[in-house]
Amino acid sequence: MALPAVGARAVAPVMETKAELVALAEKCNPIVGYWDPLNLADYDQWSQGQEAAIGFLRQAEIKHGRVAMAAFVGFIVQTNGITLPGQLTTSGVTYADISAAGGPAAQWDALPTASKLQIIGFVGLLELCTESSNILELSGEKHYMRGGKPGFFPKFNTWVPHPVPFELFDPFGLSKSASAEKKANGLVTEINNGRLAQLGIMAFMAESKIPGSVPALKGIIAPYDGEIMAPFAASDGVLPFVSDMLAYKLF
Repeated sequence: MALPAVGARAVAPVMETKAELVALAEKCNPIVGYWDPLNLADYDQWSQGQEAAIGFLRQAEIKHGRVAMAAFVGFIVQTNGITLPGQLTTSGVTYADISAAGGPAAQWDALPTASKLQIIGFVGLLELCTESSNILELSGEKHYMRGGKPGFFPKFNTWVPHPVPFELFDPFGLSKSASAEKKANGLVTEINNGRLAQLGIMAFMAESKIPGSVPALKGIIAPYDGEIMAPFAASDGVLPFVSDMLAYKLF
């Protein structure tokens, strides 16, 4: 008798329904409950069906919540001038040089173009991991719009050609033996923290761009005079289309 593939799921995954989305909303915030003024859960995303659309929305919220939590902490660290020691580039640019440029947004603008491209490229690789059905299946999971688990990040060691010491998700295996109840409670906590972090990082960015727009942060966040949503600055003019992009002012 053939043995099942390593990491394969014993039970076929089940897509989340709107009723389950409503139940999750009640767990996350019993006071607000389920609130969907744009009826996104009923929107048939790319004509894939309601359950696929719900999978898309769940994945988007979890992913952006995680990014916002990292951004929130990173913004505080950078605002306080905390840096790594040593040089950032072989040409002699140090982490302290970047920190001296100003607030977090100004520090991003001060990065060499090659550094920005490396960061954006790495983020693109992480995005590819969560979107590739082939990579997900190597970890026994499916795409989040095909019955997979929203927020799931596949293992590196199933497809990277050389050993990776730590996986991106749960690198120390702390949740490996956690009960189903603990994992469910942890998911609710993560969603709530992610939502709060999204509000927090947007408040930081708004105050840096429009001083006084967030009264509680007035005088705390350094002002920024660049384009807050632009990935490249004038120093990246060697890249195609950047000069044209910067010619348009959002605010």
